[in-house]
Amino acid sequence: MRELFDDVPEQSPFDPQEAVRRHIRTPQRKRFYTSAGVAEADGGFSITLDGKAIRSPSGKPIAVPTRAIADTVAAEWNAQGETIDPMTMPLTRLANSVIEGVIDRVDEVADDAAKFLGSDLLFYRAGHPETLVAREARHWDPILFWAADALGAHFVMAEGVMHIGQPEPAIKAARAAFPTDPWSVAALHVVTTLTGSALLALALAHGVRDEDQVWAAAHVDEDWNIEKWGVDEEVAARRAARQLDFKAAAGVLRELKPAAG
Repeated sequence: MRELFDDVPEQSPFDPQEAVRRHIRTPQRKRFYTSAGVAEADGGFSITLDGKAIRSPSGKPIAVPTRAIADTVAAEWNAQGETIDPMTMPLTRLANSVIEGVIDRVDEVADDAAKFLGSDLLFYRAGHPETLVAREARHWDPILFWAADALGAHFVMAEGVMHIGQPEPAIKAARAAFPTDPWSVAALHVVTTLTGSALLALALAHGVRDEDQVWAAAHVDEDWNIEKWGVDEEVAARRAARQLDFKAAAGVLRELKPAAG
């Protein structure tokens, strides 16, 4: 079972898109168990396959923090057919990332996500057409107002894609609002990298926006282009794959919100 997920922590356990690319090249294995379940374990709950607890690729015990998360991981295993497809198991892959690469370096992972605060998606606005300008403002401005009012993080906006430096006090204020437990930090990192916005990830973690609102906000420009020029099937497929990881991470943030807040 371990070799199914060996590729996840080896390169970048925090980059779901990289995991997607690597798993596409990973041959699927035949299902070797009858059913998956959940059992109490040290540090939370374990996921069992025919009564035996699963482990991370390096053999570490996997303990998830809540029963709801454990049930979802078990459901991913139970949903497999004759072969096991890791691409359909985003929460299992996230669990491996947490155990292999986050627990022992929570601050490092959080700091990596915080780098987005220097060039966040929400800072760079279209100058035209007016419909796109208005749509960006409708989705993005409430998040920036919340960051300023609730977090004391006052960022600078720019028109176009030319980089603009952000005030260090704003970055520090937003960074201070990050969660501190490894599962929430891992999930926040996933949402940040998938959306290109640490502020959207923070808004999700703090319950300011739900996952549908955050996903829509992250794709304002893309959706506007789709309306104008139509759907690119290859781009749509990549987006659907990313959304699986996004939903898994969003579910973790939603479940752990009291602990993360």
